[in-house]
Amino acid sequence: MRRKVIAGNWKMNNNLSESQNLITKLISGLSNEKLNSDVVICPPFTSLSEASSLAKNTVIKLGAQNMYFEENGAFTGEISAEMLKSVGCEYVILGHSERRIIFGELDQLINKKIKKALQSGLKPIFCVGETLEERESGVTEEVIKRQVTEGLKEISANEMDRIIVAYEPVWAIGTGKTATPQQAEEVHAFIRNLVLNLYSSSVAEKLVIQYGGSVKPDNAAELLSQNDIDGALVGGACLKADSFISIIKSA
Repeated sequence: MRRKVIAGNWKMNNNLSESQNLITKLISGLSNEKLNSDVVICPPFTSLSEASSLAKNTVIKLGAQNMYFEENGAFTGEISAEMLKSVGCEYVILGHSERRIIFGELDQLINKKIKKALQSGLKPIFCVGETLEERESGVTEEVIKRQVTEGLKEISANEMDRIIVAYEPVWAIGTGKTATPQQAEEVHAFIRNLVLNLYSSSVAEKLVIQYGGSVKPDNAAELLSQNDIDGALVGGACLKADSFISIIKSA
């Protein structure tokens, strides 16, 4: 039985005091709950150290929103895996659609980041998903197959134990649109079958595949009840403690 993982991607939101306030509310709201999922928060880099201190010895685990694949050097504005580890991160989001579309990240770069994250002991949350144009053109499976195959290139079966795949239809991110549970389940099942063909049935069966794309308290339970949906990568709804806690309790 796969344990669900609910992760909150704060994106470029919350200064230090706002981060402190949100984390404090989350800890208070979850402290007496028996959870059926692991909970991860991914604040901006500027709040990671404080988030780590506040979340220590609680149910909340810490992730980052991105990283670079080099260890150190003349890479102005970048953050390394070891830097993330040093402030207590366990997870890192890689290949998010905003990184792909706005910042032009290609599958090959994302693959390098995944390899470095694994080498450094971080757990990648590896994002894949199609745009509205791609879905309407009927190439969703082709796009997902390319992203998964290229992103996982030269990743071993043993390393797959530490990878989470997050399916995020780009057309449903921040738009208020959501893939129906059936649409999401179809792509999740397709991803699991892809991994089965790339690795084995045991690797595919253990793989946690999250759904990301306008997940909210009122649709979380139905999405999370699907056979191949093992959690959520939550955007806007994770910025308010009550709504994020509600999603977590839906798992």
